[in-house]
Amino acid sequence: MRMLITGINGQLGIELLRALDSIGEIIAVDRARCDLSNPRDIRALVRSIRPDIIINPAAYTAVDKAESDREMAYAVNACAPGVLGEEAASIGACVVHYSTDYVFNGLSHGPYNENDKPDPQNVYGQSKWSGEQALQQSGAPYLILRTSWVVGAHGGNFAKTILRLAAERENLNVVADQFGAPTSATLIADVTVQLVRQIMRDGNTQFPFGLYHLAASGVTSWHEYAQFVVAEVLNMGKQLKTAPKNIKAISAAEYPLPAKRPANSLLDTQKIRNTFGLILPDWRDGVRQVLQQIY
Repeated sequence: MRMLITGINGQLGIELLRALDSIGEIIAVDRARCDLSNPRDIRALVRSIRPDIIINPAAYTAVDKAESDREMAYAVNACAPGVLGEEAASIGACVVHYSTDYVFNGLSHGPYNENDKPDPQNVYGQSKWSGEQALQQSGAPYLILRTSWVVGAHGGNFAKTILRLAAERENLNVVADQFGAPTSATLIADVTVQLVRQIMRDGNTQFPFGLYHLAASGVTSWHEYAQFVVAEVLNMGKQLKTAPKNIKAISAAEYPLPAKRPANSLLDTQKIRNTFGLILPDWRDGVRQVLQQIY
C-alpha cells in the first residue's frame, strides 16, 4: 500500500507520519516538494508517485490572515482537494481529507451532525467547505474527517499560545462564550490509521467512504480550556506567571478578530463511532498528553 501524505510539517502531518509509518510505503511531501496552491505541481506529483491512498492534512490554517489573503486560502483549501481527487480518480486511488467545524455558523443549540447544512462565517471556513465540495465532486472515493480545535505538540495552536502568554503575564483575558472540543492531533492520526487499515482490508468498493465528524468527547469554552492548560502545567511543577484564577472570562465581542468564529463548534461524532466502533476519549485526556509531550 503506497500512501502520499501532504503537509508533513504541520501538527497533524507530523503525527500522521508517526502513526502510519508501520502500515505501508509512505511518500511524504512538504510545500517545497509540492506547492498545493499550484494545480500543476499537484498533478505532476500524483502522476509520478501513483499512490493507492492520498492523505491530505495540508491546509491554509491562518484563520485571520485568510480574510485578507483569500486567493491563497482558496487555492490551498478549496482548489487543491479537488485536484487531488481528480488525480486519485484517474489512477483508482482514494483520498483522506481533513476539514473543520468552521464550516458551520455556530448558531445551533446542539452538536452539528453530518447532515446539517454548512454556513461558514469566515474565509477560512468558506474555503474549507468549498474544498469538501470539490473533493466530493471529483469522482474519487473520499473520506472527509471534520474535526475541531486541533491541538498537538508540534506546530502552533491555542494551548501553546496560552502557555507562552502565561509565562509572560500575570493576567489573561480569554473568550468564554465560544464552545467546542479540543481534539489532539494524536487522536486524529490514530483514528486515521484504523480507518486506513480498514480501507486496506475492504478495498475501495466495500469501505464506507463519506463524510464523518471526528472530535474528542466533552465540551469546553476557550476560557475553561485556558484555565485547564495552565492548571495542568502548574501541577507538573512548571513555573508560570499566571494562575487559573487570574484568567478572566470575556465575551467574543470584547476581543474582536478579523475572522468571525462560530459560538458553537461542537461536532456530533455518533456516525463515526457507530460505523467504525470507535471510543473517543474526553478532550482533557488528549490535552494532557500534548502537554506531557511539550514538557
